[in-house]
Amino acid sequence: MSNKDVSVVLVHGAWADGSSWARVIRALDAEGITAIAAPLPLTSLADDVAALNRTLDRVEGPVVLAGHAYAGAVIAETRSPRVRALVYVAALAPDEGETVAEMFYRAPPHPFAPKLAPDANALIWLPEAAFASAFAQGARSEDLAVLAAVQRPISPACITVPVGRPLWKDVPSWFLVAEDDRMIAPATQRSMAARMKATVRPHPVDHTPIVTAPKLVTDLIREAVSEVAKKTKS
Repeated sequence: MSNKDVSVVLVHGAWADGSSWARVIRALDAEGITAIAAPLPLTSLADDVAALNRTLDRVEGPVVLAGHAYAGAVIAETRSPRVRALVYVAALAPDEGETVAEMFYRAPPHPFAPKLAPDANALIWLPEAAFASAFAQGARSEDLAVLAAVQRPISPACITVPVGRPLWKDVPSWFLVAEDDRMIAPATQRSMAARMKATVRPHPVDHTPIVTAPKLVTDLIREAVSEVAKKTKS
């Protein structure tokens, strides 16, 4: 089996949508690797897992599942037998019984991290200034404008519910640790990756390397795809 026989499903985090993966999608497509972005409603963890499962139903063959930030919790909740590997990009990886919020707030916040709270509609938005100061401080101004314009709010119901047995206990995982992350503490990322026994690739990048360092993300996904292709009989 070749890399082209393995599909990649990409899952966005909070305050983003599938367009945040655009550069990674183009890079994978140039190599003949099918990639599809799963749209999450960000209304509850259960809703997001259901949305991911609907996307997985549209994909054939073995799958490498990649999640950014909050989506790390979502990708670990699917039970699709076709998911053969997980890729975490500056992502959150709660263990069974833990919540996303526990992981997110485990370490003291970075001085530039925004203060987050639900609005009158019980949804959490990222302040626009935070895209440049903490979410993607390495991004170009035009990318920051798009990130802010397309952001999707997240419900507290996504981050306050204990997760089940995570899939990373059963399939191999890769973890890009963002050493310059101002949203999720790098130390938290390293500790999560260590207990996952993930293949760790640390880089001096911000919280959103899928936009600011897409080659590093693509390289990591390709690494997982190659391993799955090698282990899967054609």
